[in-house]
Amino acid sequence: MDIVVNAQPAAGAHHGILAWNSHQVPCALGRAGISPDKSEGDGATPAGSFPLRQVLFRSDRISPPRTGLPLAAIEPDDGWCDAPDHNLYNRLIRLPFDASCEHLWRQDHRYDVIVVVGYNDDPPTPAKGSAIFIHLAGPEFPATEGCVALAAADMLRLLTDCGPKDRIRITTA
Repeated sequence: MDIVVNAQPAAGAHHGILAWNSHQVPCALGRAGISPDKSEGDGATPAGSFPLRQVLFRSDRISPPRTGLPLAAIEPDDGWCDAPDHNLYNRLIRLPFDASCEHLWRQDHRYDVIVVVGYNDDPPTPAKGSAIFIHLAGPEFPATEGCVALAAADMLRLLTDCGPKDRIRITTA
């Protein structure tokens, strides 16, 4: 299955539509819109076609989602390295950590369910961008730092249709 994300510039640089099978749902994108030349910290969602690696979820907040993707529970000491000069750049890490990282155990609900997108990870290129996820959107779909964000109900519906060979295709057209 191909999951397609298209920008909706008329609604603002960080708004898009995510489509799969017969579904179309709104999504939030990076504050800088979609870019074919992503770099660390630029706020852009990377353009291209990428595999879906796994689903991470907060087992203290939700039951394991139904999906054909590999599942793992997020732990309070989980993080994601976003330090371009570190050998674990763009990898799941354990906290405390000696370099810059994203904390996955958040107080808000945005990371209650995360799909890890296989962007810049095989192998990672320093400073090309890290921690690209499909995660839950905040109220009114605010811009992300480069991820794709969905309403919780839409995320759970998408996951039921996802399997290990599925990809996300992010495009401006």
